[in-house]
Amino acid sequence: MLTDIFVPLVVIGLAEVGDKTQLSILALSMKTRNRLHLLIGAITGFLLVDGFAIAIGSEAAHVLQPTLLKTLSGILFIVFGILMIKEKKTGMEGRIGGEGSFLQGLTLTFIAEWGDKTQLASCLFSMKYNPIEVLTGAMASLTGVSALSIYLGKMISRKINRRIVKNIAAALFFRIGIYSLLI
Repeated sequence: MLTDIFVPLVVIGLAEVGDKTQLSILALSMKTRNRLHLLIGAITGFLLVDGFAIAIGSEAAHVLQPTLLKTLSGILFIVFGILMIKEKKTGMEGRIGGEGSFLQGLTLTFIAEWGDKTQLASCLFSMKYNPIEVLTGAMASLTGVSALSIYLGKMISRKINRRIVKNIAAALFFRIGIYSLLI
């Protein structure tokens, strides 16, 4: 039914706006050349994590300890921030290309989405609605919000000096990492 697709599409889309995963995707989009690969990597990460949650329904919250996932996620975001600051200056000032964009999008989305409110919402929706339709709605929503984040990152990176963009992105990663560790 349309409700099985529409409810997850709207709720997950609204929940994902401004979320740490989307801020991460926005930050990565400001320093990459191949935004399509970044989007495909992010979508793949969402499909793996949210697909897993949907597939096992109510058991997803019991399989992995949320506190462990939040701690690991926080540490990895801080590491990404440190790596971003330590990047050697190249002719492209650390901009990443196709394959690197895909892997960074996949890795960051995969890490950030574990235990996230949208993953848990996907899990809960799959207990009430048709899992395939929940996955369809969730993926449509997550893809749309991610594409918007990448577009905004592209626009921002054209208007701001690359060094400033790198520092902003690193600061976002630090902030997300510290937030994940404290909550």
